[in-house]
Amino acid sequence: MHVDAKLDNELSRAVPSAGAAQALGFDGVWVGETRHDPFLPLTLAAEHTTVGLGTSAAVAFARNPMTTAYLADDLQRYSGGRFTLGLGAQLEIHIARRFAMPYSRPVARMREYVAALRAIWSAWRTGDDLDFVGDFYEHTLMTPVFSPGPTDLPAPRVHLAAVGPRLTRLAGEVADGLLVHQFSTPRYLRDVTLPALHEGVKAAGRDLADVDVVVPVMVVTGDTEEEFERMKDLISAQISFHGSTPEYAEVLDRHGPLRREHLDPLQGCGSHGGRH
Repeated sequence: MHVDAKLDNELSRAVPSAGAAQALGFDGVWVGETRHDPFLPLTLAAEHTTVGLGTSAAVAFARNPMTTAYLADDLQRYSGGRFTLGLGAQLEIHIARRFAMPYSRPVARMREYVAALRAIWSAWRTGDDLDFVGDFYEHTLMTPVFSPGPTDLPAPRVHLAAVGPRLTRLAGEVADGLLVHQFSTPRYLRDVTLPALHEGVKAAGRDLADVDVVVPVMVVTGDTEEEFERMKDLISAQISFHGSTPEYAEVLDRHGPLRREHLDPLQGCGSHGGRH
């Protein structure tokens, strides 16, 4: 088991944040995509530390597979193989209205997205022609001037973020790991998440040991009583934010009836896959 830390995604604080995590003995640092790009702070962390690096998660459908392939491969090479690409589907309202990108059949689209990434990375490493044609993406051109070229480093590992069982099963089928949503509870993890992951692993004929399970936790701590209370307020607000999101209602449903009139359809945080 590895114990990782959250990386501050504000660029001016990324280096001290990563350095503190390494000094405290954490195995890696992860950064989500909210107010800032998640790849830039990881570039700084790669330069100034030797810990593992990952996105938790980058919004997949805000970028096409080629754009993401370049970003992830650059970080993999620059870090000497320490990078993990965590991808999330995000909610349709964000993809369509915030990023102005197409959104349809998110589970099928994510399956194809991962396959396209791996086809691109393989073409760069082997020099073979790039010939990926799917229902959502086509990548059929890669001339030498645009290829990073071969490397002895493996392609980045790909983790998928999921809340609902369909994307969780997909992670078990095609990904190197599952990013559990921080709003998940032990009961939801036990009753929904892990069974769905096992179904996906079994359907693909894989070994469960080949799929990492990353479980973030929200922790209230502080050096002083004032710091503790401030952190408690921040965590309470985060829980309330997730709890008011319709796509995460099924987590609460595991703990009793839910008054859904209090849910806000415009909410939605991070880049996880909602009910999929």
